Amino acid sequence: MREAKISVAIADDHLIVVNGLKAMLAKRSELQILFDAANGEELLEALTVHQPHVLLLDIQMPGLSGAELCRKVHKTYPDVRIVILTSHDDSHLVRLMMRNGAAGYLLKNTGMTELLAAIESVMEGNQFMDDQIKKNLVHEALTGQRISRYEIPLTRREQEILRLIASEASNQDIAAKLSISLRTVETHRFNITHKLDVKNTAGLVKEAIKRGLID
Repeated sequence: MREAKISVAIADDHLIVVNGLKAMLAKRSELQILFDAANGEELLEALTVHQPHVLLLDIQMPGLSGAELCRKVHKTYPDVRIVILTSHDDSHLVRLMMRNGAAGYLLKNTGMTELLAAIESVMEGNQFMDDQIKKNLVHEALTGQRISRYEIPLTRREQEILRLIASEASNQDIAAKLSISLRTVETHRFNITHKLDVKNTAGLVKEAIKRGLID
């Protein structure tokens, strides 16, 4: 790695994960922990003051979806190398995050050696993926079948709104039924379409049925 220290920021709402990462990275003299954030709002606020070389980003945190957060950070701070660190290995999600600006994708069971390799790789301008992720993508490309130990996470509210969308309820109908604002419905709907990697309502319903999220 380079002689100057590489600054790293951590965005994850699980304190045990954050503390574990800090303990791992603190052993490396070439790395410096710049800050950590427990949700998207905290992350975006911190980034206005300090921009790390590398951001270790969890996908599922309170507030903004991981896909939208990744897109915002990449668009506003293109020099920040984003490495997704998650438990979710769904290939659709992997492709979505990489399209939205992520430079790396790791699973949370990764070890120190692979984490350091990912940081070094993205600092050199390359992309880095967990070996299991690469195997899944190759398998899907060859067979058309997706392998995933985890499904893309939808919150309880997103699941509720997804079912209402499938029943052909409009955004206004959903807002009235759930006693929430139209803007909130639109935000949830945007997050759901990004998580399922679809472009419209027809695609959303089709993909949700395919994944067994609705009947």
